[in-house]
Amino acid sequence: MINELLKDAEKRMKKAVEVLKGEFAGLRTGRASTVLVEDIKVDYYGSMMTIKQVAQISVPEANQIVIQPWDVSVIPNIEKAIRNSDLGAQPQRDGNVIRIILPPLTEERRRELVKKAGKFAEQARIAIRNVRHEIMKELDKLKKEGGYSEDDIKRAKDELQKITDRFIKEVDNLLEKKEEEILTI
Repeated sequence: MINELLKDAEKRMKKAVEVLKGEFAGLRTGRASTVLVEDIKVDYYGSMMTIKQVAQISVPEANQIVIQPWDVSVIPNIEKAIRNSDLGAQPQRDGNVIRIILPPLTEERRRELVKKAGKFAEQARIAIRNVRHEIMKELDKLKKEGGYSEDDIKRAKDELQKITDRFIKEVDNLLEKKEEEILTI
């Protein structure tokens, strides 16, 4: 039972790190990436869909994203969705495609992105600590129910803390790399 709890904690903490990696992928760093626009929601015949569901997205140059909708009638909705997002770039219609030229990041915008990255990292740390807290409660419950010695529970709690520390360190390392990437001109 204790091993299952520790494995569950590790799996859930790993999921929090994966979510953080996804959030970081969506942060603009000066280079164009399809991740920047693919999850922006677009009104498509009354239902909200992501851009990647209604169009092909490509990056022909380091500072340009090209969106080619499968249905040209959705182009105005895609343009509106991009303008309303916090991408910091304006879409330009070019026939049946939308081009987004990403301007170089200003120092102020870089600082904003670093703050945003910090918030994402803090959310991941909180999620990891919440998992630790829940598993600690489960371990305490096992101790009260009996069947496990105090030493077993203590060892499990120590192991849980090691797992928590490992994932918190991974979050810190990811944040450090992302900040460096954002601040590099």
